[in-house]
Amino acid sequence: MFLPSFGLEGKKAMVTGAGRGIGKALAIGLAEAGADVAVLARTESDLAGTVAEIEKVGRKALALPTDITSREQLHRSAEKAIAWAGKVDILINNAGMNIRTPALDVTEEEWETIMQTNLKSAFLLSQTLGAHMKESGGGSIINISSVGGHMALRTGVVYGSTKAALIQMTKILALEWGKFGIRVNAIGPWYFKTPLTEKLLADEQFVSEVLARTPLKRIGELPDLVGPVVFLSSDAASYITGQTLFVDGGMTIYGF
Repeated sequence: MFLPSFGLEGKKAMVTGAGRGIGKALAIGLAEAGADVAVLARTESDLAGTVAEIEKVGRKALALPTDITSREQLHRSAEKAIAWAGKVDILINNAGMNIRTPALDVTEEEWETIMQTNLKSAFLLSQTLGAHMKESGGGSIINISSVGGHMALRTGVVYGSTKAALIQMTKILALEWGKFGIRVNAIGPWYFKTPLTEKLLADEQFVSEVLARTPLKRIGELPDLVGPVVFLSSDAASYITGQTLFVDGGMTIYGF
């Protein structure tokens, strides 16, 4: 009687950066929970693999090759997703990248590239689909931030700045759009096993340093992120907005 629905049956979702890694896992996880999913990434061949996995679990998928640094392409992909699905209930702003340059050596081009990919694209797509959700009766937006947006880490000044901005953007959008039934939350991962971290996690010394700051003493696996995202997308989280959930093995509570 009191157990809320964790299922996403009948829901329509959009996931950026869905060609591989975290985005691919989240898109498939949303489908496994019952949603049809429009997937965005730059590389069409990567999206084909994600679409095949979604269709394998019996849900519909739409591949939308998109340069997320382009306002025009983002808007066009959003329109295509709405036309395909009828509505978009869930947006996962996952696309991101990093260039690990020391602050004194960061170029203007690097700054612009990381800012546009990690932050500007998330805002523009949230703005476009936020207007749609306002008219359609609400929805859930989830921004994939990082523990690097909450703590000073050796991830690079530009990356850390974008992830901190995503957390603040999450709060402000939640504040502005709550009256429209739109919930906006963020996820803050620590290190996870993905194609982007493969080289880093092959370094035993680096892994040792990571685990020394991780109370659960292991590197994150992609299913560890899928559950929280499905939860925040579902009606079970209907009274949660403006929050950042750190999925970090306890890293952000660690004291020295």
